[in-house]
Amino acid sequence: MKTLLLAALAAAPLLAGADEGMWTYDNFPRDRVEKSYGFSPSDAWLAKARLSSARLAGGCSASFVSGGGLVMTNHHCAHSCIEQLSTARRDYVKSGFFARTQADEVRCPEIEVNQLVAIADVTARITGATAGKSGAGFFRAQRAERARIEKECQTSDALRCEVVSLYHGGVYDLYTYRRFQDVRLVFAPEFAIAFFGGDPDNFNYPRYDLDVAFLRVYQDGKPAATPDHFTWSPAGPKEGELTFVSGNPGRTSRGLTVAQLADARDVALPDALMGLAEYRGLLTEYARRGPEEARTANATLFYVENGYKALRGRWLALRDPAFFATKVKAEADFKAALARDPARAAKVLPAYDAIAGAVAAFDRIRTRYGIEEPVRRGGELLAIARTLVRAAVERNKPNAERLREFGDAARPQLLQRTFSAAPVHPEFETFQLRYWLTQVRERLGADDPFVHEALGRESPAELAERLVKGTRLADVAYRKRLWDGGQKAIDAAAKTDPLVAFALRIDADGRAVRKVYDETIHPVLVKNQEILARARFDLEGASSYPDATFSPRLSYGAVKGYREDGRTVAPFTTLAGAFERATGREPFALPASWLAARGKLDLSTPFDFVTDNDIIGGNSGSPVFDRNLQIVGLVFDGNIQSLGGDYGFDDAVNRTVAVDSAALLEALRRVYGAERIVEELRPPGA
Repeated sequence: MKTLLLAALAAAPLLAGADEGMWTYDNFPRDRVEKSYGFSPSDAWLAKARLSSARLAGGCSASFVSGGGLVMTNHHCAHSCIEQLSTARRDYVKSGFFARTQADEVRCPEIEVNQLVAIADVTARITGATAGKSGAGFFRAQRAERARIEKECQTSDALRCEVVSLYHGGVYDLYTYRRFQDVRLVFAPEFAIAFFGGDPDNFNYPRYDLDVAFLRVYQDGKPAATPDHFTWSPAGPKEGELTFVSGNPGRTSRGLTVAQLADARDVALPDALMGLAEYRGLLTEYARRGPEEARTANATLFYVENGYKALRGRWLALRDPAFFATKVKAEADFKAALARDPARAAKVLPAYDAIAGAVAAFDRIRTRYGIEEPVRRGGELLAIARTLVRAAVERNKPNAERLREFGDAARPQLLQRTFSAAPVHPEFETFQLRYWLTQVRERLGADDPFVHEALGRESPAELAERLVKGTRLADVAYRKRLWDGGQKAIDAAAKTDPLVAFALRIDADGRAVRKVYDETIHPVLVKNQEILARARFDLEGASSYPDATFSPRLSYGAVKGYREDGRTVAPFTTLAGAFERATGREPFALPASWLAARGKLDLSTPFDFVTDNDIIGGNSGSPVFDRNLQIVGLVFDGNIQSLGGDYGFDDAVNRTVAVDSAALLEALRRVYGAERIVEELRPPGA
């Protein structure tokens, strides 16, 4: 089945066929939808769908489902909030959460919700700023112009402005979002039903998951008005019915060169998989120490397991000879088309060698870059320390010269994360820091200067324990004093706070390796990908969709089963199937609330379903809706064949997995007594 999937992928990677494509809202192929399904979305329809959709800035999708700011997403997208609001005595991950009144809705420490309100083409400004430049000059000019554009746009913290690179630099758009940072938890079921089947069922089908959470966005202490929102279909979808998915697919690599794909296959993915496999094993053992260790490590273990399975699927896709041959052929065909115009070929074809050279250059620093530069490694306390240390330097620079994550446009989210009131768990922090320090020594070698700088004469275990025990960074007020005090406060804190001193000590190394990447590797990739993108536009026009960039996209498809290993996989499961699948043992143990409610449930209600909409990671939490802009489902996964979707799409077997809207209503009513939510979802006059 894997060979069938990969051999069928289109030769021209982003020229969409069938129901393929993650389309931008300003280039949606309404004529193709009309040809296939007899429906052509109007401008007003597309605007309503866009404004009714949402993005969770941390990496998921969502939708507005009422005029009072009610937001629907996945449980696994809100998992960090649910865990942060939990305690040893009251574990909402295990027991679930329902705010029976508006006053009971609790603020999430770190979730930000974005609503795309405007798109503007800024390609001319970006390419004009970088014209004739290369290397460090190219990088600095592009960084400065992006910062200027975003700063001009972001007139208040209520907006979030991002310059988005599409078609690998062929187009640059300015996306303006309405920003909500007061986001409160309204409802979440128990983890046991949200992730029923656990890792064994993850990226598989049939499924029986109620992977949902409801949040609410607030403004000025009151529920925000969201007049643009989806309405609800109590009946759910039917087989063969046209479906749309609006979300924020995180990243695809369908338009990369063969050199880039080969590097991912042979170097990047194997390296990442080895690290995740090791970390998963250590996290599993840590969670077995006791119930509190299991609770505090739950979210991290979930994300690591999910990431490992997803990356392994991508790696297997690239290792398939039939599939990789389609990529080699597509690139050869494009080069041959270019070669028919010798003048064009002379300008464009060298870009392939330049990209291959940049890929090789990055391989030489890959390990050091991965160890020394990422700020969010080694636990939350170290991440906060490194952020504060860097902010003290970056905030004194002109906005156009700062590292991107410290620019004015990024400031609201940076502050939200840095000053989060989420609880810190010292034992788990020590575990994470010890693991990272161990990796530092193992990956770089005991004699490496950075290892000596970081560890000195201490072992990873000794240093991690000393740093976590000695720091005051769990105190949010202390963090704010360091932020407000700038470099003087950081230098003073380094004399008494060992974690601040440690972050200060290793910062120069991280900056140095980042500078190498930013000024000698990244510019080569960007500049030459732009050259290839423009050449492709010249030959193919604008009939293609760009690779995913964690920006809003719209896909179309239909509810449709598929064939796997010689059998037909039906598109729907039912509530009855969940009880049949349950064993009473994790991860196939239904929560007590479901066992108690069994007699009240209509067990014939559709539970989960599949469509051939084109999605990828980042689409979690996306609404599935019909031509009437009615919610018929909630995306939470893809099937195992969809994991090759990072590199191509086959509508014969690639499937989106979603919770049926009928199952959501049935569970809210019969299992949880959440009539307050049901009434808010009910269409006017229903």
